[in-house]
Amino acid sequence: MFRGALVVLALSWGAAWFLSRWFDPRVLLWPAGAAELVLSAAELGHYTGAEDSPGLYLAVLGQVFDVQRGHKHYGPGGAYSFFSGKDASRAFATGDFTQTGLVDDISGLSLAEVLTIQNWLSFYSKNYMLVGKVAGRFYDENGAPTKALREAQVLIEEGQRLRAQEDEKKKLFPPCNSEWSSVEGSRVWCSKQSGGISRDWKGVPRKLYEPGSQRSRCVCVRTEGPPSGQLQPGPRDDRGDLDNPNLQEYEGCHPLADWCAMKD
Repeated sequence: MFRGALVVLALSWGAAWFLSRWFDPRVLLWPAGAAELVLSAAELGHYTGAEDSPGLYLAVLGQVFDVQRGHKHYGPGGAYSFFSGKDASRAFATGDFTQTGLVDDISGLSLAEVLTIQNWLSFYSKNYMLVGKVAGRFYDENGAPTKALREAQVLIEEGQRLRAQEDEKKKLFPPCNSEWSSVEGSRVWCSKQSGGISRDWKGVPRKLYEPGSQRSRCVCVRTEGPPSGQLQPGPRDDRGDLDNPNLQEYEGCHPLADWCAMKD
């Protein structure tokens, strides 16, 4: 059961990420005019969607959502039923659906994992009714934010900043398309949509090495115009970003071909 739920959850993570690419960290602050219902963890535990329960709730980073309209997913026997009646923020990032993993303690998680939780908070905020807060780690018994919530917000803002930097890097050097087969080996190629980055140029495949790293990744590189950051080409600068010192050609492939095949 857990394996199946993990597959479904992983597919939904992509949807949650798409819905929240431009997430505003202020969603962590309590929305103006929203209900001030504050539940204890024990009270929240009654909201499992069972026949004798008062409803079907779950919480993310202390915010409680009514997921009754998703009863087939969150109710008893549903693929996500282990999220109901509790704040299992950590599990949204780790995929650990055991009792030790279904907790609200997010300490020690990476920025990427904290952003995954933020993505889910944004998803539930957009798709389900916010009904209150759960007193404990992220809100006190009066519904006021705790130090843990403020720390989570700082992590999310830092993660968003780093993500924005990564997005800018991908615009400069979009990832290649790639495929592999036991017969043909590896093949990489560039298109005007490769890496999910729409643009008006294809580019050519190159290995990109981050400074100080011996590992590379395949990126598509402009072959015309001035180098990035230079507005006008000089007399010998109409080569796009081909001369970037962090780039390396693929051995055995034409330097201006938009694809490259490599036998493994």
